[in-house]
Amino acid sequence: MQTETTLNKYQAYNLKFMDRLLAFLSSDLRAGGARQLVLTIGVPLAAIAMFLMLWSVLAAKVQTSLGQLPGPAKVWEQTLALVDEHQAARAKEAAFYQRQEKRNAEKLAANPNAEVRIRAYTGAPTFFDQILTSLVTVATGFLIASLIAVPIGIVTGMSQTLYSALNPIIQLFKPVSPLAWLPIVTMVVSAVYVSKDPWFAKSFLNSAITVTLCCLWPTIINTAVGVSTVNKDLINVSRVLRLPWLTKTVKIVLPSAIPMMFTGLRLSLGIGWMVLIAAEMLAQNPGLGKFVWDEFQNGSSNSLARIMVAVLVIGFIGFVLDRGMLMLQRKFSWDKSVITR
Repeated sequence: MQTETTLNKYQAYNLKFMDRLLAFLSSDLRAGGARQLVLTIGVPLAAIAMFLMLWSVLAAKVQTSLGQLPGPAKVWEQTLALVDEHQAARAKEAAFYQRQEKRNAEKLAANPNAEVRIRAYTGAPTFFDQILTSLVTVATGFLIASLIAVPIGIVTGMSQTLYSALNPIIQLFKPVSPLAWLPIVTMVVSAVYVSKDPWFAKSFLNSAITVTLCCLWPTIINTAVGVSTVNKDLINVSRVLRLPWLTKTVKIVLPSAIPMMFTGLRLSLGIGWMVLIAAEMLAQNPGLGKFVWDEFQNGSSNSLARIMVAVLVIGFIGFVLDRGMLMLQRKFSWDKSVITR
C-alpha cells in the first residue's frame, strides 16, 4: 500500500514536471524562441550548405594550368592527406629517436664511460607544424606590441601634451604597410642579432617584429581614445580625493577605457595575423605563409587543393583568435553585454 502511494506521488510529480516543461517550451516558442533558434543555427547551416554547393558547381567550370579548380570534396581529401602525412612524420620522428636510444644503450653497455648524445630530428615540418609556428609567432609579436602600445596609449590619453607630441608620429607611421618594414627588419636583425648559439631563429624574429610593428598603432589609438573619453566627473573625484597617479589609473581610468582598449587589441590581432601570412610568404620564413608559397611553387595536381586547405585554416584561426579576444573583453570589462556577433 505504501509502495503504491509512493508510486502515485512520483507519477503525479512527473506529470506536473512535464506540464511545466511543455508550458515553458510553448511560451518560449511563442516568445520567438523558434525564430531565434532558426537564426542562430538554421540560417548559418543553410548559408554554409549553399556556399558549398555553389563552390562545387563553379569550381568544376574553372580550369587552371594545374587542372580543375578543387571543390569541397577534393579539399577534404587533401585535408585527410595532410593529417596522414603529419602522423607519418611523427611516427618517423619517434622511430629516429628510438634508434638513437638503442644505439646509445648498446654503446654504454660496451663502455660505461662512452660519450653519447641525441641528435635533433631535422625532418621537414608538416602542415600542422607550420600552423603551430605561425601561432607562436603571431602571439609573440602581438604580446610585445600590447606591452608597448597599452602604456603609451594610457599616458597619451591622459596627457594632452604627450598626445600633441606623439600624434604626428603615429599618423605618419600608421598608414605604412608592415611589409615595407620587412626588409629593414631583416637587415637590422641580421646585423644586430649575432650569436654562435642563438636562442631564437632569425626568421622567427623577423616575422615577430614585423607583426609587432603592425599591431602597435590600432592599440595605441584606441587606448588613447578610450582613456581621453573617461567621465570627467570621475577624474574630478580622483583629484578631490588626491589619489596617486597609479591608483587613479588602475581604479578609474582603466575600467572605463577597457572597451575601447580591447577594440584596439582585437583590430591589432586581426591585422597581425593577416600580415604574418604575407610576411612568411614574402621572406620565406617558416609558417603557414611558406606552406602556401611552397605548394604554389610545387605545381602538383594537389597543390591548389592544399592551398585551399591552408586558406580555410587561416580564416578559421583568425575567427578563433577574434572570438578569444572577445571572450577576454567580456571577462574583464564591466560591460557584460558586449556584442558576440
